[in-house]
Amino acid sequence: MTASSQVDQGGLEAVSGVDRVASLTGIRAVAALLVIGTHAAYTTGKYTHGFVGLVYSRLEIGVPIFFVLSGYLLFGPWVRAAAGGGAGPSVRRYAWHRVRRIMPAYVVTVLAAYLIYQFRDGGPNPGHTWIGLLRNLTLTQVYTDNYMFNGYLHQGLTQMWSLTVEVAFYVALPVLAWLLLVVVCRRRWRPWLLLSSLVVLALISPAWLALVHTTDFLPSGARLWLPGYLAWFIGGMLLTVWQAMGVRVFGFIALPLALVSFVIVSTPIAGEPTTSPTGLTEAVVKTGFYAAIATLMVAPLALGNSGWYARALGSRPMVWLGEISYEIFLVHLVVMEIAMVEVLHWPVYTGWAPALFVVTLVMTIPVAWVLHRFTRVRS
Repeated sequence: MTASSQVDQGGLEAVSGVDRVASLTGIRAVAALLVIGTHAAYTTGKYTHGFVGLVYSRLEIGVPIFFVLSGYLLFGPWVRAAAGGGAGPSVRRYAWHRVRRIMPAYVVTVLAAYLIYQFRDGGPNPGHTWIGLLRNLTLTQVYTDNYMFNGYLHQGLTQMWSLTVEVAFYVALPVLAWLLLVVVCRRRWRPWLLLSSLVVLALISPAWLALVHTTDFLPSGARLWLPGYLAWFIGGMLLTVWQAMGVRVFGFIALPLALVSFVIVSTPIAGEPTTSPTGLTEAVVKTGFYAAIATLMVAPLALGNSGWYARALGSRPMVWLGEISYEIFLVHLVVMEIAMVEVLHWPVYTGWAPALFVVTLVMTIPVAWVLHRFTRVRS
């Protein structure tokens, strides 16, 4: 994988070193596979199976991994400019890169999903209307009350809530970079001040969770807005600063910590198996643990470790899957529903999750490759 392809994957600039770029692409494949895994478990009704169900539901950790990667890759140019005493990146160029990276494949996926569900029984669903189509095309479907039931949730596009959060971060990042590097650090390289400011900024997430759990003046969809997940992006932003400081993290330390944290968060301490737990304490615990786990999984790849972990994720199969991971994420739910009904002939909430995972993956990969082939950014 070349440095230029890393620009297409998630940032304005490539991180230094081809091997490191490859492993960061490979972990995208891991994140996408985890997302498919948790959705396969949900569709086959495994979320209710005690501790195993909680473990299945926590495979959604793939989404925080994507967010940490975005924070790391996209904040990087601003940090490197500050550390080197140069000018920051062009906001116009940054915005254009983000639009052309995500929108072509996304628009094709949304239009295809709405067309396919004209011939499938999606039940009475406001998300399947013309206004639902407009909301989904503009990534504004979560900015409503009662999003999950009477809002604009499309049956084949439920995972797109996380893309709305991602896009909100894209919009907010230049403002955050200006506040952190110009207002707080006064255009000087002050890494410790920058780190402490990022930690303070991460407190927005628990504060937002407290707001949406204890008040009712915001729409219920506010639980899926950027402030509640900002801490995940900040995990990646912290990695960018540490990289500029020359900090190194080794996989033999970070990965066991991530695994132990995953086991802990797979208990009822992080609430029921749902995206947004109903209890405030559980929601805060879940958000914090997810930020730590995802950051620990990315840290050895971002901060100079070239051991077995980086080599495995930098292998050719993982990099290839990582290259189409965004497209896999986009199309897998529509493919999964077809696999469940037309291929496996299982009623919803029945069947074996690993089998659905495998069948969905086999069917999704060629679709994702074609979508990537015809919509990818070309230099």
